[in-house]
Amino acid sequence: MTVEVHSLGCRLNISESETLRGLLRCAEDLVVVNSCAVTAEAVRQTRQAIRRARKERPDARLIVTGCAAEVERAMLAAMPEVDGLVPNTAKLDPRAWNVPTTPAPVERRAYTRGFVQVQNGCDHACTFCVIPQGRGPSRSRSVAEVLRDVAVHLDAGVNEIVLTGVDLTSWGGDLEGAPRLGTLCEAILANYPALPRLRLSSIDGAEVDDALFALLAGETRVMPHVHLSLQHGHDLILKRMKRRHSRADAVNLVSALRARRPEIAIGADLIAGFPTEDEEAHAANLSIVEALQVVHGHVFPYSQRPGTPAARMPQVDAAAIKHRAAELRTKIAETRASWLAGLVGKPLSVLAERGAKGHAENFATVSLPADVQPGTLIRVTPARVVEGILES
Repeated sequence: MTVEVHSLGCRLNISESETLRGLLRCAEDLVVVNSCAVTAEAVRQTRQAIRRARKERPDARLIVTGCAAEVERAMLAAMPEVDGLVPNTAKLDPRAWNVPTTPAPVERRAYTRGFVQVQNGCDHACTFCVIPQGRGPSRSRSVAEVLRDVAVHLDAGVNEIVLTGVDLTSWGGDLEGAPRLGTLCEAILANYPALPRLRLSSIDGAEVDDALFALLAGETRVMPHVHLSLQHGHDLILKRMKRRHSRADAVNLVSALRARRPEIAIGADLIAGFPTEDEEAHAANLSIVEALQVVHGHVFPYSQRPGTPAARMPQVDAAAIKHRAAELRTKIAETRASWLAGLVGKPLSVLAERGAKGHAENFATVSLPADVQPGTLIRVTPARVVEGILES
């Protein structure tokens, strides 16, 4: 066997892992674990993936990279299964691997959508987050570089491009003239008029520029799906997190988008049990789900991360954190169920994936006939909802 890459964590890691598979395609007997460190659970899963990979490939060279390779360097280096670490900031540099490499384009035909990294790192200092430690400062790729990546995917027949980054909406701040993300999206759409679908990964509502807002609100090729890096629904907690938006800012942004594009679906990251969170703050966190009609939710029980200011704040009891996270997930599930029921009988454009399912423009999951080719765009009118999936 040759190279094998295991990816944990965010969509950016998924994109980078695909690049690594192409970069290292000439390597022999190599296993790479592209790790995540966003929570203590993510680090636990990284360690588990390392042990499983070593058991499955006992004679391979096993290298760890990714955020945990920065944040938890000493701990991972001490694992007997690990042969070496590659710094996260160097993992796409062929010189870091000391193996035969090839500049040939990554083979992406096995995928239904193309993930394009446009930005890496983060300049913010949210009090709970170790990602700047793992990813470094914000760095933007040029418009020309992004367009070249989009072209590779389109040449492979991909019908949907997903823009990814650690702090996606900060794109351009370090480039000449400090362009904004809306400018990049306009360039992609203008240069590739045949691209059917452009989707954004998680965005910071405080960084949405006018051009980006206009595209989200009115451009049919930009998917009606916004996933907000929201984190909480209570202003004092947001302040202690060192977030740059208020609850009202989030509500106003979503209201303005819905006024222009009523079908837009809202997703959000929410943290349960942040230090000092009392019952009033938790209630505000629950109520923001309904206020924004969050139908795609990622709930994270607060996890103390090494060296962060939040780790030094008064902590919430672990049992309370678990309970509050469960309540948030239940609330989102209720909102999502109502939303899905409202989509029954309405025609949807669905991008087919493996496993006889796909995702609509609003990212609702839709079941499909088994003979539909992955990567195909198909019109479906769902007749019912079964266990959170639309069925025709």
